[in-house]
Amino acid sequence: MRTETKCIEGGYTPKNGESRMIPIIQSTTFKYDTSEDMGKLFDLEASGYFYTRLQNPTNDLVAAKIAALEGGTAAMLTSSGQAANFFSVFNIATCGDHIVSSSAIYGGTFNLFNVTMRKMGIEFTFVSPDCTEEELEAAFQPNTKAVFGETIANPALTVLDIEKFAKAAHAHGVPLIIDNTFPTPVNCRPIEWGADIVTHSTTKYMDGHDAAVGGAIVDSGKFDWMAHADKFPGLTTPDESYHGITYAEKFGLEGAFITKATAQLMRDFGSIQAPMNAFFLNLGLESLAVRMRQHCENAQKAAEYLQKHEKVAWVTYPGLPGDKYYETAKKYMPNGTCGVISFGITGGRAAAEKFMKNLKLAIIATHVADAHTCVLHPANSTHRQLSDEELVAAGVGPDLIRLSVGIEHIDDILADLEQALAAV
Repeated sequence: MRTETKCIEGGYTPKNGESRMIPIIQSTTFKYDTSEDMGKLFDLEASGYFYTRLQNPTNDLVAAKIAALEGGTAAMLTSSGQAANFFSVFNIATCGDHIVSSSAIYGGTFNLFNVTMRKMGIEFTFVSPDCTEEELEAAFQPNTKAVFGETIANPALTVLDIEKFAKAAHAHGVPLIIDNTFPTPVNCRPIEWGADIVTHSTTKYMDGHDAAVGGAIVDSGKFDWMAHADKFPGLTTPDESYHGITYAEKFGLEGAFITKATAQLMRDFGSIQAPMNAFFLNLGLESLAVRMRQHCENAQKAAEYLQKHEKVAWVTYPGLPGDKYYETAKKYMPNGTCGVISFGITGGRAAAEKFMKNLKLAIIATHVADAHTCVLHPANSTHRQLSDEELVAAGVGPDLIRLSVGIEHIDDILADLEQALAAV
């Protein structure tokens, strides 16, 4: 099936007389006839459900659709994109381990890695997404367990050279984890370029309507954990906290990573996505392909308008010819990138604040990547925990405005930008 069809049909095929829509199983608990039946579930000898803190049928059906869209073999939903990124790393790294990460990532993820997970004993080395192969090679250590990056960084809009990072990761026997939130699998499928694990904040384009916070993790099913068994004992040796199961042996390449994340991490952290939220997410997925085309079309026109405006100092959008990442974007995302633009107004921070105060259609919001046009000054909001040096390293200058172009009529969007710029 093509991507547009998977958005509608993926993950769930109703049988005769069954619900056409993925049903909401709004239950914490599931009943069984015998203790033996339930015991098989706890031993992972049979498939089924016993407690929604670990798994829920609604969630699993929606996760299966996302796995189909990304071309993966298994997936799980989480309570947020932050939880997805945390799980994706913590599932294979523990105290004393090391991760190589692109420095151009979402500020919340940067803080998760650089502050919170360091407190857990996991070290991170941040490298520029534009680093040379030699610089990337120098970042690895004997205890490196993964490489992490974002397809399109939020909000710097740097485009990661996925093949370069995948080649380096695999040369060191570790997986490449890619956050694919901005392009979505409609515009980019990182697994096809060498990524091993893909994460999403489903709160963004996948949901697309400000309705439900959520995240997702997709396993490509291609990384051979047993070939690097000494690096990943959590997957390749018995898990004494779960009946001595060796995940890589019992579930193979296709299922080991997600099964461990479910049986171990979701069990202990409980960061499950609510079934109702998963239902809303599925509604968003059904129109994802159509919406992404409109987002990209509107953003392209808005970026071209801003680029020509005398009060705009600079514009970053991977779809603009001449943009630093234009050629890389064309390689990995030939049909479009995303609906997010970064730009700066002549006059810096003060001019940016006046511009935003005069917007009428676009709303000032921390959210990004949904049907409504939103605008944000990251240095004063999502990235305000970063120092000036860290802001520059993350590609987010103090004057940067993040414009998330919605799917309203483009003439109305441009008129709003024009009147707000006129007030500066």
